[in-house]
Amino acid sequence: MSTNHPALFRARDHDAVLRVKHTSGRILIYAALIFWTFVSLFPIYWTISTSFKTAVNVTQGHLIPWVHFKPDWKGWRSLGLSPDTIFATSTVREEFLKRFANSIVTSLGAALLAVIIGSLAAYGLSRFRYKFGWMRNKDISFFFVSQLILPPVVVALPFLVLYKELALLDTRVGLILVYALTVLPIVIWIMRDQFNTIPLELDEAALVDGCNSWMAFTRIMLPIALPGMVAAFILACVLCWNEYFFAALLTSTDAKTLPVMVASQTGSQGISWWSMAALSTAAIAPLTLVGIFLESYIVKGLTAGSVK
Repeated sequence: MSTNHPALFRARDHDAVLRVKHTSGRILIYAALIFWTFVSLFPIYWTISTSFKTAVNVTQGHLIPWVHFKPDWKGWRSLGLSPDTIFATSTVREEFLKRFANSIVTSLGAALLAVIIGSLAAYGLSRFRYKFGWMRNKDISFFFVSQLILPPVVVALPFLVLYKELALLDTRVGLILVYALTVLPIVIWIMRDQFNTIPLELDEAALVDGCNSWMAFTRIMLPIALPGMVAAFILACVLCWNEYFFAALLTSTDAKTLPVMVASQTGSQGISWWSMAALSTAAIAPLTLVGIFLESYIVKGLTAGSVK
């Protein structure tokens, strides 16, 4: 066959057009991903760089260190965390460490409590059939998820009065309880999807072997649903760590957390942007490490049930 046949030229032109379209599509996708990465990471970069700026650099909007401004330890020095103050006595550093400890205790405690209660509730909604008036399992599940729509300010006054009567104001226990309530719907949602992916035959086999419902739950279901539990625990920790409203409302001195301390970096002369940026950098560092080292658990847990 001749190589100059018109059909061959048309086929070659068609293949070339397809390659150009494919290449152009990939370029557009990567360009969009790079742009979105920049949009997502720029606030973090701005926060970290601002912690090394002076007042003049902040007000003038300088962005690139060693090009637009010379880095300075002013933000970290104000917290007693700069190289020249880290070993000296600092009341601000003691305050920061106390708030940091409060955030860790309340976040871990609330996430653990929410995972325990949420796993039990999710297992019941996945394996048993309930009827409360007109409500069935789907309605109960929707009721739990719908609590996320409720603005926290609606329950502010009831919580304030209740905590005053129970002597839970400005306590870690009080924050743990209210944080657990706020993240419980998300934990139930994640764990219910986890249990729905586990075949019901495993429960039946465990019951045939002599296990009761509690033993089947603890010995069979929980080990299989562990990735989902870890993902729910991590997500609950992140949400509790970043919570500000209830921490500002229900605490005053002893149980204040890092978000409240970050928001308090204001004075008669304005906002101490460098101190606020240093505090914010220290606050997001643990979450960044969690996301890096436990990424596989988070993805595995959150995508459970998406593919049948």
